[in-house]
Amino acid sequence: MEKKSKAKRPQLSRRDLIKTSGLLGAAAILSSTSRMFAAGSDKIRIGLIGCGGRGMYDTTNCLKSAENVELVAMGDLFKDRANGAMQALKENLGEKVKVTADSCFVGWDAYKKVIACDVDLVILTEAPHFRPEHLRAAIEAGKNVFMEKPVAVDPVGVRSVIESSALADQKKLTILAGTQMRRIAHLVAIMERIHNGDLGKILGGQCVRIGGGMLDWGARQRQPNWSDMEWQIRRWLFLTWLSGDFICEMHVHNLDIVNWALDAHPVQCMGMGGRQVRTAPEYGDSYDHFAVEYEYPNDLRIEYIGAQIDGATDRCDQRLAGTKGSAYMDFGNAIIEGEKPFKYEGATPDPCIRQHADQITAIREGKALNEGKRIAESTLTTIMGRMSAYTGRALKWDWVMNASKLDLRPPKYEFGDLPMPPVAIPGKTPLI
Repeated sequence: MEKKSKAKRPQLSRRDLIKTSGLLGAAAILSSTSRMFAAGSDKIRIGLIGCGGRGMYDTTNCLKSAENVELVAMGDLFKDRANGAMQALKENLGEKVKVTADSCFVGWDAYKKVIACDVDLVILTEAPHFRPEHLRAAIEAGKNVFMEKPVAVDPVGVRSVIESSALADQKKLTILAGTQMRRIAHLVAIMERIHNGDLGKILGGQCVRIGGGMLDWGARQRQPNWSDMEWQIRRWLFLTWLSGDFICEMHVHNLDIVNWALDAHPVQCMGMGGRQVRTAPEYGDSYDHFAVEYEYPNDLRIEYIGAQIDGATDRCDQRLAGTKGSAYMDFGNAIIEGEKPFKYEGATPDPCIRQHADQITAIREGKALNEGKRIAESTLTTIMGRMSAYTGRALKWDWVMNASKLDLRPPKYEFGDLPMPPVAIPGKTPLI
């Protein structure tokens, strides 16, 4: 798609984008807001479920995104994380954090206690495995939800999320997913042109994300008092039952962009993968590389390559080829070449702030905003690719969505014995 004579396009990582984007001030974000709340009653009270780094990051952005928003409850499986997060948030955000010892909960039922508090919105940032259960509990209790991606690790969980999203519509609740890429200005601009037909008939494309091995992530040494369950949860990024593997946990962003561009989900896929670097026991059962061919409607094929390996060439982009031109997208660029050339050169306000501002506005104005089904389908796109790679089997979307019985929940939720799951072997691991 790209001629060799073209200059190398500079790329920005997602973290670079977050660092360099200008923050949208609350006044600018809400300048056009005409709140439907009665005067003096537009306060939004937040509860945080999952007090790791992502939970603190999302909560900070949410509290900064609008006026009259405060954190009043929080919960986590582990006391050290809950207490550490509460202290850090209070130091950084001052009076916006109203959490006390009585509203900071720990343990397996901490999420229930947060939801039972007087909160309008809950932020779900525990390990992805817990997302379907936490979402269902929040929606049944009548709470608005911001949930990080991915939203499940298996087809059973995806179905649960779709059911909860339908219930949210019935209750007129908002659900926002942590797919901030859909609010990056240059990606919004190029998607409008792609959906307008500026590429003509799309014939195919690529999705590539190769980055570092994450070898220093999380607790490296198991403490003597940690059970199998605690050790695995503290290393959740490398356990498929907790994270969905990296194709699901991180690369859902990139495959969500493909689904967005094509306005569709895959109809089938064929994948392969393995692990050559992250082979030590502390890296659980996760892979460190995947390659999946996704087939979309009308025999349109997207080739996905993903890896987390130190020393490999970094790359993160999506490309589409059509009868009238080609598109290139990464976290810093959006370019079309062909009959209707385009290059985005406008402002790039922070999408991580924008997403929370959009939800706060929707809650206050009673507007419909429910991204649950959409992110569930993008999550299943990644799960489907992982299942194909793990088993070596070609898979159809309809079977995975409707018939697969894969359910990665452990026998029981308690801090005790839990054998480390075996690493999947293509051609030998059974398809469930």
